[in-house]
Amino acid sequence: MSDSLYITGAEARSGKSAIALGVMELLHRKISRVGFFRPIISGLQERDSNIHLIATHFGIETPYEMMYGCSAKEASDLAAEGMPMKVIEGIIKKYNELKETCDFVVCDGTNYATTTATFEFDINAEISKNLSCPVLLVASGHGKSTHETVRSVEVALESLEDKKCQTLGAIINRTQPDQTEEIVRRLKANPQVESLFIYAIPETPSLGRPTVAEVAKALNAEVLFGESRLSQHVSSFTIGAMQIQNLLQRITRGTLVVTAGDRTDVIVACLAAGAATTRQSIAGMVLTGGLRPDETIMNLLANSYRTFPVLSVPEDTFPVATRVNRIHTKISPDDDRKITQLQALFESSVDIAKLERELITTRAAIVTPKMFEYNLIQRAKKEKKHIVLPEGDEERILRASEVLLQREVADITLLGNESLINQKITSLGLRLPNVQIIDPETSPLLESYAKTYYELRKHKGITEENAWDVIKGKNFFATMMVREGDADAMVSGAVHSTADTIRPALQIIRTKPGVSIVSSVFLMCLEDRVLVYGDCAVNPDPNAEQLAEIAISSAETARTFGIAPTVALLSYSTGVSGSGVDVEKVREATRIARAIATKNGLQLKIEGPIQYDAAVDSAVAKTKLPDSEVAGKATVFIFPDLNTGNNTYKAVQRSADAVAIGPILQGLRFPVNDLSRGCTVPDIVNTVAITAVQAQAEQGLT
Repeated sequence: MSDSLYITGAEARSGKSAIALGVMELLHRKISRVGFFRPIISGLQERDSNIHLIATHFGIETPYEMMYGCSAKEASDLAAEGMPMKVIEGIIKKYNELKETCDFVVCDGTNYATTTATFEFDINAEISKNLSCPVLLVASGHGKSTHETVRSVEVALESLEDKKCQTLGAIINRTQPDQTEEIVRRLKANPQVESLFIYAIPETPSLGRPTVAEVAKALNAEVLFGESRLSQHVSSFTIGAMQIQNLLQRITRGTLVVTAGDRTDVIVACLAAGAATTRQSIAGMVLTGGLRPDETIMNLLANSYRTFPVLSVPEDTFPVATRVNRIHTKISPDDDRKITQLQALFESSVDIAKLERELITTRAAIVTPKMFEYNLIQRAKKEKKHIVLPEGDEERILRASEVLLQREVADITLLGNESLINQKITSLGLRLPNVQIIDPETSPLLESYAKTYYELRKHKGITEENAWDVIKGKNFFATMMVREGDADAMVSGAVHSTADTIRPALQIIRTKPGVSIVSSVFLMCLEDRVLVYGDCAVNPDPNAEQLAEIAISSAETARTFGIAPTVALLSYSTGVSGSGVDVEKVREATRIARAIATKNGLQLKIEGPIQYDAAVDSAVAKTKLPDSEVAGKATVFIFPDLNTGNNTYKAVQRSADAVAIGPILQGLRFPVNDLSRGCTVPDIVNTVAITAVQAQAEQGLT
């Protein structure tokens, strides 16, 4: 189920506000808490009109400051300083703060008010991708031929696909009524578009008409009379610079008359036209040149029983008329008649039932690396865990510990000589408040840990003296801390090998009940999603039973980190197309994994044997395994052996410029994780956060 939507325009004045109204109305009928968010607003001097419209019309009580990410100036300043990702990170933070209070969030993209269309389109694509929001494109057909409209929509959709956005579909606003069906037909005939949600809404001239209030605001005009009627719509305007008989022929219902303030004849004629029952009421008048009628005419205007709004501006008539002609109407929350008309047009032009299914039931949210990292840190902070880091005198560990403590991700214990560690902290200029430092050589815990280790391993020939020597090793001491409840989890490997990290865990912590094998996964952070690869680090050649167990454990790990598990057991053939010992192992593993899932009541989609391209590419999936629930949609990839898995993850890491987080160990009773000896400080921070979330999950806190 999707819980968000990003509405972005293909160009300026595409009509996003109207579509947002329709979508919000639909969601409010089905979902109790619907939020509205604008990643970037024009400025901070006055309230954003789109937020004001939606919040007022739907009675949203969320504080205004929670409903936007940043201003356009803030975004451009950070970009100019070479920190564009700071913009994304700030938007993600505020979006997630709002999301915690809502069941569904509608995001409204930028208005193309300050930059080039291409640049702004790219910004919206990048933001939508990092917020993990499906995209609904809104385009305009106003003033375009059928071919121009179709091509502009196709180009925009292709660009969204190239940028790895999850596109829901497109709605084309303001099409000519005789072009509407043809535009949709041509778009649906495109194989790359046919599966998307495509609708067109015909031009309705009355919806583009500004109110007199909008005219007054655009002209910065003074309202002389008729303030109570500023909500009247302007259907046309005319310049009062001709003889009265000719002017009256040009006045219809809703006409705005623009004339010099000293044209008494025009003013009186308009008053007479407004008073006559045989004439249509005008929308209002704009008096130009800063001129005002004399007192007699002013009294007539003030006392007319059919007073219309009268505005005054200092500019001359023709420049004012040009500005009036260029006014872009906005939807006011007070304009109930126009809002009702907009919603009726939306519902008559769009298949509401289908849109509801697309939004609420069938779309799975993607998880981008930035969103994954943000959620990871936030989840770790919710219920802080105690993590022991055996390599306490390693510089990268100390720097990462400062970050972890400052961000309140976890409580940290460092192992090593306390004096040496404190000297290093000082020399590096770090601040590690409340960090605990334990020296295994002198710790009062050493005796009890050695006795426990002896009892665990005496059947293997370990003596009590050996136990003391072994448990003084930092990884063994740290692992015993976890076993005895003196820490929740351990992270090591910055200077130790994988074997040195895993061996103590296998000896001291051991596997969960019902689990026979410890395995690992990597979280592969690609440009537009996070995938789970297993096993790429521990088991050289698992048999069918072990492979099935790895698949179930990997699915559970994926779910722990907010990745909906759809499991593909990989082989060099798909479905029933191939045979051989290796294929049969994967086929049997798939059968066993499905049986385990059913036995344990897990709602899990599992497919195998399946080739990587069929598992990840929907186009290939249609050909190779068209009826599969997994093909083309896999998020968890299980490799048949370590040789395949290790080489594949490294190939993807280097070729696709992916970030590989791991290996993350699974199957142990308590979390222990291994770092790469080439790890960076951010790698350590992420691994500790991952380990903390695993500890929460083991204790039923996630």
